[in-house]
Order: sequence, then structure tokens, then C-alpha cells
Amino acid sequence: MTYRRALTLCAGIALAAGCATTSPQTPLPEPSATADETAPDRFTTSIGELEVVPVHHGTLRLEVGETVIWIDPWSKGDLSGPKADYVFITDIHPDHYDPAALEAVKKEGTVVVAPAVVSQKEPGAISIANGETMTFGDFSATAVPMYNLVRGPEPGALYHEKGRGNGYIFEMGDTRVYLSGDTECTEEMKALRDIDVAFVSMNIPYTMPPSEAAVCIRAFKPKVLYPYHYGDSDLDQLRDGLAEEPSIEIRFRDWYPPAP
Repeated sequence: MTYRRALTLCAGIALAAGCATTSPQTPLPEPSATADETAPDRFTTSIGELEVVPVHHGTLRLEVGETVIWIDPWSKGDLSGPKADYVFITDIHPDHYDPAALEAVKKEGTVVVAPAVVSQKEPGAISIANGETMTFGDFSATAVPMYNLVRGPEPGALYHEKGRGNGYIFEMGDTRVYLSGDTECTEEMKALRDIDVAFVSMNIPYTMPPSEAAVCIRAFKPKVLYPYHYGDSDLDQLRDGLAEEPSIEIRFRDWYPPAP
């Protein structure tokens, strides 16, 4: 497979990120006017139908046309779906970079794309840095910063330093898909524009609570929002925080199904 690399300035498209292990899931919120639990996870793009498959925690699969993209495969999820043409890794933490899970979804010719902190450990992986755009066949991916602002394991330290990991914006023809990675609510995230589908993490202590995530989401107003990487967070806070934003369709999905 071929790819094309282009360096772009992503001021206004940066992101904050935080990593976490899974904890028991709280019940999903009751449906509301902006919370659609029944809509099929399929979207029409100019390069074919895009299907979103939530897997577990921060793991998901995107299928567009004949292309299969896995994000952060983790061994705690069901990895039995179709093998990857591309795998995108956001960070070095074990719920994002899991070498055994990565091998489970790969096939001959799979392209692995990751920040340098991961590509240095994963033979053959393509390194992509914050602000960089690469084209892969019919779609492109821009790496955007993900980092903590204030939260960390101890005073003066952060769970995620700016520049280490990547969030991603995927351009799939005329459709823009944003994946936050582990992040707090940064000014760069607020400045995102024209996002059709967004996946935003929200869990404490590694990222941000749903109420804080709602502040960022209200700023950049994606058309469709998937809360993910939420652990035992109270997602009612997110629903309440977006209650005055009817243009944002929230899709609550079960990211913590029973182990296969």
C-alpha cells in the first residue's frame, strides 16, 4: 500500500489526551432528543459507505468502501472482525498500544501508523507527528495533538505530554471523522471545525469528566458524537451538558460488552 506525507500547520486542530484502564461501566443514559441509540452506525461518504464498529473502551473499527481501519486494538476487546488494511495507534499506554492485539488484527500488507513513541517499538510502523497529514489510498489522516493540561500522576507531571501521542482527523472523501485520543479540553480542540463524526474520550483521572468534555463539544459542534473511552463515568453529565445543542446527535453505545 502507498501513502503520501504532507506537513501541515494544525493550529486550531490540536487535542489533549489522557489514558486509562477499564473500570466497570455505569448504565447508559436514557435516550433524549439528542441521544440516538437506534440509528445505524453507517454514514454516506463520497468514497463509499462508512460503517462505525465500537469494540471496547478506546478500540473501534472503521470500514469505508473496501478499506478496514482499526484504532487502538486492545486484547480486552473482541478482535474477531475483519483484518486491518490500516491500524492507527494513538499512544504508548497499554490500552492503546497492545502488541499482541495489534498482531491479532493484522494481515499481510497491513499498514500501521503511530506516533514516534510507538513506531520506535513497532517494526515497520509509519511514524506520524502532530501537525502532519498523510494520504492512504482514498482517505487521509492528520495527526492532532492530544495531551493533559492539569491532570497527572503527581504534581508537576502529566499523564500525557503534548506531542507524545496523536488524535486523528480522517478525511474520507467529503466526510471528516475526528478521534480525540486521551485528552482534556484544550483550546485547540475547541477550535475544530466541520467535523461530521467525533469520538471523544471522557474518564477520570486520565482524560476529563463528561461535563468538561461537553464544554469542548459545544465549541466545535460535531454533527454526530460518540462518547468513548469513558469507563465508569456518569454519561448523564454529557447528556445534560449538551441538552441545549440539538444540532449534535449523541450516539451512546456499549463500549464495554462482556468479554468474548
